[in-house]
Amino acid sequence: MEETMSPRLDGTRTHDAASATSPQEIFFPPTSCAPGAAHPDGLTDLPEIPPFDEVAPPDARALSKTLFARLETLEEGTHEYAYVRNTLVELNLALVKFAASRFRSRSEPMEDIVQVGTVGLIKAIDRFEVGREVEFPTFAMPTIVGEIKRFFRDTSWSVRVPRRLQELRLDLARAGDELAQELDRSPTVAELADRLGISSDEVVEGMAASNAYTASSLDAQPDEDDGEGALADRIGYEDHGLEGIEYIESLKPLIASLPARDRRILSLRFVGGLTQSEIGEELNISQMHVSRLLSRTLGKLRKGLTLEE
Repeated sequence: MEETMSPRLDGTRTHDAASATSPQEIFFPPTSCAPGAAHPDGLTDLPEIPPFDEVAPPDARALSKTLFARLETLEEGTHEYAYVRNTLVELNLALVKFAASRFRSRSEPMEDIVQVGTVGLIKAIDRFEVGREVEFPTFAMPTIVGEIKRFFRDTSWSVRVPRRLQELRLDLARAGDELAQELDRSPTVAELADRLGISSDEVVEGMAASNAYTASSLDAQPDEDDGEGALADRIGYEDHGLEGIEYIESLKPLIASLPARDRRILSLRFVGGLTQSEIGEELNISQMHVSRLLSRTLGKLRKGLTLEE
């Protein structure tokens, strides 16, 4: 159903230059309706709506009360319902901007924060009831701030983890602070599990997930008093054993094709670490015989590797 939308509040732009729309236009595209224009049919009893940027906060609250009372009499999905609901959104966008200003120090663009806060404002309008006898700003602000905080919780993690673990991290941090004050020491896993009513395995899982909240660059420089170099220089090392993996894998089928006695001699010599004399005693043959068998076997394996290369 085509909806008649209320006018824009200001000329705020998003960071997407291609769209060039204000935050509220993402949810409510503007139409020909303008401040001071005639209301839609069926809403002629409403007061005239002045330009939104000229409405003082006390006037916005008074107009909002009138509009909320009228909204309760309208059927959801109708032309009139959409007009009143959208006008309420634009009248109260100052609440969103005020809530968003609390997060000005965050790295996210302010336009994005305002857009997310507008979602919270819409939810608050849909849930508000005039009969609650509470001012709409008082009712709406927790919803707006909560929506913004959820946005940061979902987007500020270095590694994306399930929502359950994100919430568990917050619960663990809160419970850890409380227990540390009560016990005058850091709480154990069992104590955290008992406080939150969860298993110790879940506590450990939540602690592990907390490591994904922030990440350090491998090229980050250490503190001035730390002479170990960058993190990449400390955690990386050359594993010389990797060089022999290819030879080991190539030798497996060659060794499997050897006679049983030759395989046993190789095992006793290179796995068991026995000397040629000890191998001779084990097999009831002379040390010289062991030496000849071992040399022949190693030559056969060496030749097999050379042919493969």
